[in-house]
Amino acid sequence: MFQAIFLFISGPEIMFILFIVVMVFGADKIPEIAKGLGKGMRQLRDATNEIKHEIQKSAESNGLDTSIAKDVTNEINKVKEEIDEATGPIKRQF
Repeated sequence: MFQAIFLFISGPEIMFILFIVVMVFGADKIPEIAKGLGKGMRQLRDATNEIKHEIQKSAESNGLDTSIAKDVTNEINKVKEEIDEATGPIKRQF
């Protein structure tokens, strides 16, 4: 039997948390809360990408070689693809 586990929280625990959220905020407020959380996560992601871009730009302007990180990332991706090809449709079940 496969059971979805998200951050060590099982299905019934997630349902209980959702029940409490509905009881505290009401069903009509949940879309607004979700929209606000999504907007906040997007702003955080955009800020993180901007910081990464500024660091890379600064490194390149100071003559640091940033291609090493790209090469490592490419090699990691190749290994991931090879593992996926080797395992095929086999999935781990807990």
